Amino acid sequence: MRIFTDLAELVAAKGEHLGYSDWLTVTQDRIDRFADATDDHQWIHVDRERAANGPFGGTIAHGFLTLSLLSAFSPQVWTLRQRPSMAINYGLNRVRFLQPVRTGSRVRDGIELIDTRETKNGLLLTFGHTVEIEGEERAALVAEGLSLMVP
Repeated sequence: MRIFTDLAELVAAKGEHLGYSDWLTVTQDRIDRFADATDDHQWIHVDRERAANGPFGGTIAHGFLTLSLLSAFSPQVWTLRQRPSMAINYGLNRVRFLQPVRTGSRVRDGIELIDTRETKNGLLLTFGHTVEIEGEERAALVAEGLSLMVP
């Protein structure tokens, strides 16, 4: 866990790799709950029997499930001691789903602070995320996430 005293110290880390989250096992229960939450019940995610005969030999996580895990991974990688009044998920610049996450796989996020920019609303941070699959050479996901730190 990388701990920054304040926003100035975080800004000084621009261009640095901040670290890795813990490994997280993507269970069928998590996939099923995500399907229920999003009404995305495509068979490749939730029909174990049909998916067993499909292209991946079993069910896989939704790409957007993998993407949504970035919110859980980030606080494991870095934090601020002196917090702003509010931090907001501001959006995404670029997202690519590079390979599916098979049920039972373990994933983690490697995070880099790509850019920092003062705006009229606060400090806009751009983070590079690479979600790795344990034992795989190719990442599951790469994305640029934006966070706005409001003073």
